[in-house]
Amino acid sequence: MSAEGALRVAIRCDARPQTGVGHLMRCLALSEELRARGHDVVFLGEVVAVPWAQQLVAQTGMPWRPAPTEPETLAAVVMGAGCTAAVLDGYDLPVNTGQTLRDKGIRVLSLLDGGFGAGQDADVYLDQNLLADASRAAVAQGRVFLAGLEHTLLRNQVRLHRPVEHRDQPLPRTSGSRSVPRVLAVFGGTDPAGAAPLVAPLILATGRPVNLEVVAADNRSAIALEAVAGTARPGQSLTVLPPTSDLASLALGADLVVSAAGSATWELLAVGLPTALACVADNQAPAYRRAVAEGLVVGLGTVAELSEDAAARDLAVRVLRDDLADHAGRWTRRQRGLDRIDGRGRERVVDAFLGARR
Repeated sequence: MSAEGALRVAIRCDARPQTGVGHLMRCLALSEELRARGHDVVFLGEVVAVPWAQQLVAQTGMPWRPAPTEPETLAAVVMGAGCTAAVLDGYDLPVNTGQTLRDKGIRVLSLLDGGFGAGQDADVYLDQNLLADASRAAVAQGRVFLAGLEHTLLRNQVRLHRPVEHRDQPLPRTSGSRSVPRVLAVFGGTDPAGAAPLVAPLILATGRPVNLEVVAADNRSAIALEAVAGTARPGQSLTVLPPTSDLASLALGADLVVSAAGSATWELLAVGLPTALACVADNQAPAYRRAVAEGLVVGLGTVAELSEDAAARDLAVRVLRDDLADHAGRWTRRQRGLDRIDGRGRERVVDAFLGARR
């Protein structure tokens, strides 16, 4: 409980097949921290055509209400729900939403990703990505700006799987001991770019023995992946899995996770999973390039490149082939991820949000 007493906080975000569920996942992490401190949370928005995400929200037991688009009407809903603070997370929200809420005396936290979503007026801004400082100039001067991986928002499901690290006692090497490595490929909660059927053949094309598990976001993807499974070589297997809200549990113990360069990247690094990324959206590109440059992940290129350019696919195959043979390199990335994301980002964000002056 904060010193100023219990608050009621509105969280405005959506989850749809076209836009994915990353905004929802990080907002759920915020809601868990707020509720753990004794504050109430009301979700405002839509979770459309993503049944497992709808179920995840229902399991929280928190009120969930449709959100009007028009800022004045949204402000009336927020105030009518008894909320004195609001979290905004969405690129397509009207640009004056934050200002309208603040004019009504509502404290506002705005989540952004580089220049995406940076136009809102807010008391506190959060960009939890690498290169987050690049978005600082796009927000109002004199406001609280939280930048970088030390503010990564992780849900309880993820934090549960974070290993305890002792500087004088290295973590046990659980991966690399299998003769056939286990690889998990997952491209966000809805895979709007259709990356899974595109990247899975590249993993098999390495020719290395591998037990490959691929998450299919929908039936179309599952059918395409079943066809890819038929191309597996001796010593290779491909298993198609349904979507899950608990990526950390599914990925635990994998020798390599191949993923989209979205917010799930920080979840994977936070639990010490060696990761290779494909960039599937423009808003992911700056953080993707920086994560590769810093040696936190290996990069496979963009989905557009992999779809259109045979040379790009050949390069991705070589990168994957080399990485599957390089246990030491994967181990180094594991340690770097654990060092960079300590799992306490959401506490820092809520401290700053609740402490912001109006």
